Amino acid sequence: MRLTKFLCVPLTILGLACVVPVSAQSGGAVAKVNGVAIPQSRLDLVIKAATAQGQPDSAEVRNALRENLITEEILAQEAIKKGLDRNQDVLTQIDLARQGILIRAYQADFMRNNPVSDSDLRKEYDSVKAQMGDKEYKARHILVETEQQAKDLIASLKKGGAFDKLAGEHSVDTGSKSNGGELGWSSSAVYVKPFADALTNLKKGETTNQPVQTPFGWHVIRLDDIRTAVPPSFEEVKPNMQQRVLQRKFAAMVESLRKNAKVE
Repeated sequence: MRLTKFLCVPLTILGLACVVPVSAQSGGAVAKVNGVAIPQSRLDLVIKAATAQGQPDSAEVRNALRENLITEEILAQEAIKKGLDRNQDVLTQIDLARQGILIRAYQADFMRNNPVSDSDLRKEYDSVKAQMGDKEYKARHILVETEQQAKDLIASLKKGGAFDKLAGEHSVDTGSKSNGGELGWSSSAVYVKPFADALTNLKKGETTNQPVQTPFGWHVIRLDDIRTAVPPSFEEVKPNMQQRVLQRKFAAMVESLRKNAKVE
């Protein structure tokens, strides 16, 4: 059975093998390293994390995780022997790690104790669907830094220049230039307003006659095609809607806490 990288690497490097089964340990500890007990709770936690990432809860995985904890305990003890636990940078990292764990625990607790009703999820779904509109657009663009560059490109296109060739030569949008400036199928709602407004005013096959300015630069836009949008069903996106609503509630709660906190 192939184990994940985080299990295999430490075991491979140090040449350790899976030996004593976890069940053979007693006294609430899975092992002792130089007299220091590794508690069962620590192994339980890493098993939980591993299974959450798709690992099977098998004897092989448990023993591999146990060996990994032993290796980590050995290394941690060596670090303490060298006095690294008193190093200020290390102490700061430990403090930051502790804070991060507490924050994640607080967020998880908030998510558990603030369930979102189906009614609220339906409202969110309807709102998002309305924003997306009933059409999808297949567009291309050439993004350049100045208005004059965009005007020159429009002039070249009017003289018969190939849009995809010009996009490959001049566009600063690295994500689309290698594909002739193609942006694929999207709702106009995914674009910033000036771009969306220009796109929706074009007819199939048309290119903007004037450069379009957005915070990203100057665009020359062509509309290749239009189709009726078919939104995913409520059940398909329900988990995403739930996450979206919870994240918004959590952000509002954080903002409220900031307003009430005494910051000097």
